[in-house]
Amino acid sequence: MILRRLGFLGYRLHRKDLPGRPDIAFINKRKAIMIHGCFWHGHDCKTGLREPKSNRDYWLPKIQRTRERDIQHHAALNELGWAMLTIWECELKDMETLTAKLLSFMEST
Repeated sequence: MILRRLGFLGYRLHRKDLPGRPDIAFINKRKAIMIHGCFWHGHDCKTGLREPKSNRDYWLPKIQRTRERDIQHHAALNELGWAMLTIWECELKDMETLTAKLLSFMEST
């Protein structure tokens, strides 16, 4: 995993005791990373802006609820003193930019 290669060890996966159940949590640093699928979480990229072709009455409100829940989880983590980073599925394609983003987040106070 990229975090290990960068020297960031000691993280936990899918912490059920934290709001939103972060994909990656650094307990001692109080930093959480969420990895979101662009379509399912309504990202503003090409994939995320794509509208469902069928069953729109179901999927559009579902995606909207997911976006609202993501905002609530982010606020709840922030309230608990946690820093949070969202990594989007589309960002996984550019390792150089992703590495810089992770470094910036992990080295910030």
